[in-house]
Amino acid sequence: MSTLDFTLARDAHGRLNLHTADGTVHEGVVAVRAFPISAPDGGLSLVSADGHELRWIDRLADLPSPTRDLIQAELAIREFTPMIRRINEVSTFSTPSTWTVETDRGLTQLVLKSEDDIRRLGNGRLLISTAQGLQFGIAQTADLDRHSRKLLERFL
Repeated sequence: MSTLDFTLARDAHGRLNLHTADGTVHEGVVAVRAFPISAPDGGLSLVSADGHELRWIDRLADLPSPTRDLIQAELAIREFTPMIRRINEVSTFSTPSTWTVETDRGLTQLVLKSEDDIRRLGNGRLLISTAQGLQFGIAQTADLDRHSRKLLERFL
């Protein structure tokens, strides 16, 4: 289906609604990336509240600006992943360990259960899953300061 046969709008409750060319309105639509980690700029689905795919979008960049902006805002809420800017300290070099880190959202502590909770995503990117069920990202290990890289290398 063409990605131009629908419009998106927020309702009074802030939910995303999809309006099709035939006048059908799907309330509470959710945007879901097909490959959020390996290909975040690739395809995504607009899914109904009951989990059925309503529209497939090959590339977000191909959509008109207002529609693209709504989807990006929805994805930002759904894909909350603080990015680690600096690792200040770790409690121990064995796991579990408590890390004190500076993120793009401020200073925090996280508990690393095992070294397996650090996933290499390629191109120097890392995804760290915590004991609390949160995920933190490192956009580029080479961009970390020397102290942070030294602490991180003990776990990789």
